[in-house]
Amino acid sequence: MLEHYEIRPLSRDEIDTAVDWAARVGWNPGAQDAACFAVQDGQGFWGGFLDGEMIACISVVTYGAAFAFLGFYIVDPVHRGQGYGYALWQKALEHAGRRTVGLDGVVAQQEAYRRSGFEFAWRNIRFGGVPEGRLKVSDAFTLTWLDGLSPEVAGLDARVFPAPRPSFWQAWLSAPGHVSIAVHADGEMQGFGTLRRCRTGAKIGPLVATHRAAALSVLAGLLKDWPQDQEIFLDVPETNTSAVELAKSLGLQPVFETARMYRGKAPEVAQDLIYGVTSFELG
Repeated sequence: MLEHYEIRPLSRDEIDTAVDWAARVGWNPGAQDAACFAVQDGQGFWGGFLDGEMIACISVVTYGAAFAFLGFYIVDPVHRGQGYGYALWQKALEHAGRRTVGLDGVVAQQEAYRRSGFEFAWRNIRFGGVPEGRLKVSDAFTLTWLDGLSPEVAGLDARVFPAPRPSFWQAWLSAPGHVSIAVHADGEMQGFGTLRRCRTGAKIGPLVATHRAAALSVLAGLLKDWPQDQEIFLDVPETNTSAVELAKSLGLQPVFETARMYRGKAPEVAQDLIYGVTSFELG
């Protein structure tokens, strides 16, 4: 059955196709996601090809020597249940080597991920909807626009992500259509975030802040020019009750959930600083 099945890394154009597939299954990717994601690991996106046609895709993107993140696991419906997806899964995971691997698993696949050695860490909830009212940046904070990676951003990111990711950040912060800001108080960065336009509405991610007031001011800055009748989405760790309450206070509703899972030792990250996950696909 698999004799005409080829598994290999995707070309740049084929990564665009994988992102289009993600849109087709309702994951609502951003307009610049493919370009930003490809920068992090040029060999991190894989495809399964049957007689030259891509029928499955997956990403296992590496960050340094100790961490990787799995996403974009999609098999064309016509070819599901025939072993093509699992063969791709096994081959792509070899790319991670001995690294800890994270993923955000949809409800339907979580038991299968457990059988592959992934263990539950926490639940993420996607909140979405049209924000209620117009937010205001608190006078306690100074707002600055971000167009490149600074030591302050890298330092705060290191508290919520288990590996440096400068290449990704440079692409993310300078991508067309992305709006990124930081807020400072008492001479220190208290939070930062990015708004990116997606197939539907916009996602706020990451949104990292030392406390709720800072997160709210980052949101206010990001949404200042966002149309009041268009949706936004926030992917929030359920363990951060302050972030959950903030999303609800904006009138956003739960629309989707995942389980953050790890194969290998789960990294220690400050979940109470995560008011919006960067991406379910890349962590």
